[in-house]
Amino acid sequence: MATPVVIMQSAASLLNDTARRKFTDTALIPYLNIALLDLQEIFQLNNIPVTNEVNSPPVTVAAGIDRIAFTGTVPTLPPDLVEIRQMWESPAGLNQWTPMKKFEFLPHYLENGITSSQFMLWAWIDDEIKLIAANADNDIKLNYIKTIFPTVTAANKITNLKGVLSQSYLQYRTAALAAFFVGENEDRAAVLNDQANDAMMKSLQISTKGKQSISVRRRPFRAAFKTRSVF
Repeated sequence: MATPVVIMQSAASLLNDTARRKFTDTALIPYLNIALLDLQEIFQLNNIPVTNEVNSPPVTVAAGIDRIAFTGTVPTLPPDLVEIRQMWESPAGLNQWTPMKKFEFLPHYLENGITSSQFMLWAWIDDEIKLIAANADNDIKLNYIKTIFPTVTAANKITNLKGVLSQSYLQYRTAALAAFFVGENEDRAAVLNDQANDAMMKSLQISTKGKQSISVRRRPFRAAFKTRSVF
């Protein structure tokens, strides 16, 4: 596992400062955090499994509740939430999960009164889950893309960073940013960015090869398949 201590020591060595006289923790931590944000967004865009949160713990939404936000509601959204991929609901305590349908906007004709015991649909507006309030308590759970890296404030406060593929990219990217903005050495920064890009490509290829081992059920290869009912 990558650690801030190891990454910043490697970055300083790449900057020809193994003794850490110029590129100290104080100098490198801001650029490590930028590199972490870059890496997290790349992982999320490429659906790297470490960013996936499957079956979050169920939470109960009381009857009459029509929104769930990061703050100020009961329940609240997970603090590491980036994007919801699927929402599920069940009558409270029964563990009978059915998928909910996402809409861009909630139908206005359903806003006049609480007529259903379940939500059935939802919308994402203003960084909140919007619901048509139900007349009974329901449990919900989410499948979502999550944040995976904390903000580094001190090198020794975080023992490891998630993502076994992250260390090579982070050390080169952190060093590149520091070379450009601290050392003001554009040539070294360009070389280090090239190394970071190469490391990222290798990481993405490794992850892609891992996904290729997932078994899938293939459709029969026959012309009539599309017109036949398959159960």
